[in-house]
Amino acid sequence: MRTTLLKIGAVLFILYLSLMSLLSFQQENLIFFPDKLPQEHVFRFGQPFEEVYIPTQDGMKLHGLLFTVPQPKGLVFYLHGNAGSVDSWGNAAPAYTDLGYDTFVLDYRGYGKSEGSINSEKQFYEDAQTAYDHLKNRYSEERIVVAGYSIGTGAAAMLAATNMPMLLLLQAPYYSLGDLAQRLYPIIPGFLLKYKFDTFRFLEQTQAPIALFHGEQDEIIYPGSSEKLRAHLKPTDQVILLKGQGHNGMNENPDYQKALAQVLAKVEQVAM
Repeated sequence: MRTTLLKIGAVLFILYLSLMSLLSFQQENLIFFPDKLPQEHVFRFGQPFEEVYIPTQDGMKLHGLLFTVPQPKGLVFYLHGNAGSVDSWGNAAPAYTDLGYDTFVLDYRGYGKSEGSINSEKQFYEDAQTAYDHLKNRYSEERIVVAGYSIGTGAAAMLAATNMPMLLLLQAPYYSLGDLAQRLYPIIPGFLLKYKFDTFRFLEQTQAPIALFHGEQDEIIYPGSSEKLRAHLKPTDQVILLKGQGHNGMNENPDYQKALAQVLAKVEQVAM
C-alpha cells in the first residue's frame, strides 16, 4: 500500500513539474489569444474610421483603428483585452465617440494586422508607448484619455504613470497579474510568472485623475481587485462598481455609459 502511494505521489509530482515547465515556456499562449487578420481584411463599422500603421524600433508594424468625430474634444487611446482583434474591439468605439472623442484602438503584436508576436512584458509596454507617442503627434496630450480593458489595464496604467494624459480609465483591472493568478490558480508559484503587470505600482505614480470600473459579477477578474487598488489611488480618484455586470460587454452597458459621461464631464471642466 505504501509503495503504491509513493508511486502515485511520484507521478503527481512529475506531472506538477511538467505543468510548471510548460507554464515557464508557454506563458504567451496561456495569456494572449489573438485573432490574426490578413492584411487585405476589410473592416466594416457604421462610423468613420481610418487604419493606422505604427513602426516599432525593431522593424515591426503595429496596426490600429482610429474612429473619428467632427471637432473632437480629444482622443481615447484604448488598449483592449487579451482575445480578439480590432475587428471586434472596434465595436467599443461608440461608447467614446458618442461623447465627442476620437477613439484609437490598438492591436498588440500578433493581433489583427499587427506584425510580430509578444515575447516579454517590456516589449508589451514599449509597443504601447510607441503607439501612444505616434498618436501624440496628432493630439495634445492634455486631451488624451488612456483607457484599458482587462489585460490592457496594466499597459494603460504604465502609460498614465510615465506620461501626462488627461485621464486614466481602467475597465475590469487586476491588482497585478500575480495576484490574479494566485486567485485563479493557487498551485502556481508566483516566481514563475514572466508577466507581472503590477498595476498597483503604476497607479501610485499617476498624476492624472483615475477612474476604475468593475462589474460586480465579473467572473474572470474578481471585483475585489479594484477594491484592493483603491488603497493606491488619490483621494479624488474613483472606483465605480457596476451592478449585474460581468467581465465582457461593459462598453455597451448603459450604466457604464452614464457614469463614463459624468467622469469625463468632470475632468473636462478642469482640462478644457
